[in-house]
Amino acid sequence: MSLPVFHVDAFTTSPFAGNPAAVCPLVEWLDDDLLRSVAAENNLSETAYFVPRGEHYDLRWFTPSCEVKLCGHATLASAFVLMQVLAHGLERVRFETRFSGALTVARDGDLLAMDFPALDPWPCLDPPAALLGGLGKTPAEVIQIEDNYFAVYGSEEDVSSIRPDLRMLEELHPAGVAITAPGKDVDFVSRYFAPSYGIPEDPVTGSTHCSLAPYWGRRLDKASLHARQVSERGGELWCEVKGERVILKGHAVLTLRGELLI
Repeated sequence: MSLPVFHVDAFTTSPFAGNPAAVCPLVEWLDDDLLRSVAAENNLSETAYFVPRGEHYDLRWFTPSCEVKLCGHATLASAFVLMQVLAHGLERVRFETRFSGALTVARDGDLLAMDFPALDPWPCLDPPAALLGGLGKTPAEVIQIEDNYFAVYGSEEDVSSIRPDLRMLEELHPAGVAITAPGKDVDFVSRYFAPSYGIPEDPVTGSTHCSLAPYWGRRLDKASLHARQVSERGGELWCEVKGERVILKGHAVLTLRGELLI
């Protein structure tokens, strides 16, 4: 048995930058253990699987160790495979997901625009010791959602200089950790760590921008924001806050196409 597999670098215009995702189109769903094994074999932060269902596609995402509720870069990568490779010229695609409802992706010039739920964070009044110790630098503010902490710093240099203790951050499971600050030549910058999910540092994290965009939109009094994730590979997003939704825009590049034998 073989599975088609694509590797796509998301949130970049250049190969070997942005966030690489594997995309495996399916005819029907396979056993979850097999989906996890394929994701572990791909050994990327996310592997996306989609199955056609009439006019939409069912979509799921797996890290090398588990299924996740929402993934931005692998959604962008899946839409890219559909719109640029399998059904070239397609203008819009709708995905149905288990945990995050309907997600649509549409062309916007040379960008792909994803319509995601806005996940407004709230103040974290008593930050865990593992968070503060794991980051090693006290943030100006900590905010959170159900499964992420966000440490807010004063400058882009603060974010770039953090060298986290990943063993301590792993203790925060099921929460991941984003760090963020105003940017020098963009509205805001960020990094993201999820070691308990097998992701020491994620190169570019679309899902965290569902919270970062509303937060920075309020702070900067802007509905449209330009964001950069300052990981080693780096990537860029353009965000629009529209009430209870966030539009996340980015580029993508195909780097591999083949078959996985299972």
